[in-house]
Amino acid sequence: MSWNPTQNPECPESLDSIETLIIPRARDLGGFEVRRALPAPKRQMVGPFIFFDQMGPAEFLTGGGIDVRPHPHIGLATVTYLYKGEFHHRDSTGADQMVYPGEVNWMIAGNGVTHSERTSEEMRTKPGSLFGIQTWVALPEQAEDQAASFEHHGQDALPFLDEGGKQIRLILGSAYGETAPVKTFTETFYADAVLQAGAKLPLPDNHEDRGVYITSGSITVAGDTFEAGRMMVFRPGDRITLTAGPQGARLMVLGGETLNGSRYISWNFVASSQERIDAAKEAWRQGDWAHGRFQLPPGDDADFIPLP
Repeated sequence: MSWNPTQNPECPESLDSIETLIIPRARDLGGFEVRRALPAPKRQMVGPFIFFDQMGPAEFLTGGGIDVRPHPHIGLATVTYLYKGEFHHRDSTGADQMVYPGEVNWMIAGNGVTHSERTSEEMRTKPGSLFGIQTWVALPEQAEDQAASFEHHGQDALPFLDEGGKQIRLILGSAYGETAPVKTFTETFYADAVLQAGAKLPLPDNHEDRGVYITSGSITVAGDTFEAGRMMVFRPGDRITLTAGPQGARLMVLGGETLNGSRYISWNFVASSQERIDAAKEAWRQGDWAHGRFQLPPGDDADFIPLP
């Protein structure tokens, strides 16, 4: 997915219990809906998280699926996390990886990477579905020029807590006394939480920035009720406990240390300066795949997304 400045979410007046309420704007990509929560007009980032998309839920007929052609990134790390379905990930580091629900693909773009995401040929032989979250984590300045790299971790490698009507899988960083194996560059936390009706989830209070996105169900916070498709960002230091509604809830909780300033963002590029953005655009425009800054993914190099 790529950032589009015409797809900004709404940020209505916030309530006493939260700092910022974000209502994503849905976009139809041809039978496939995306809801974008970040970046938002009043909130470019939550901790280092600068892009947050809900993909689907979508249902595909036999032969259907997703084809995100090779495209470039700089200055960020991408996180693909699925509830349903699968993705076939290929990138210019040589990674060739299937990702399934409950697993994490962590691609560090650094100075430049190219990747594609597609529904596998095997999955296209039958009806299928796709539902998940894609996020970008902005890199601190000292990591922007490093070489690209890729990590994949299966369900068994990620910390999992199951108690008190709560199931929490930690995807990135540290929270609830656990630490995920993924390499991060700043203090971060990112988790998938499934709550039974009435279950209570305290947010970690040792992180500067904290946000919650409701994927399904509803929650109450200090007497205010929030439905699915909402992101709330809380004030630093406030002690926050979320209570699941009568149908339960599924949440993504996220946040961490704020960066030392805002970031420039254009198309698939994130950087601490406009000059870095401009240089990446020119390198992609030149298309020198053999000797230039960007190479196409091995095994998926017949086509690519051109610069808008």
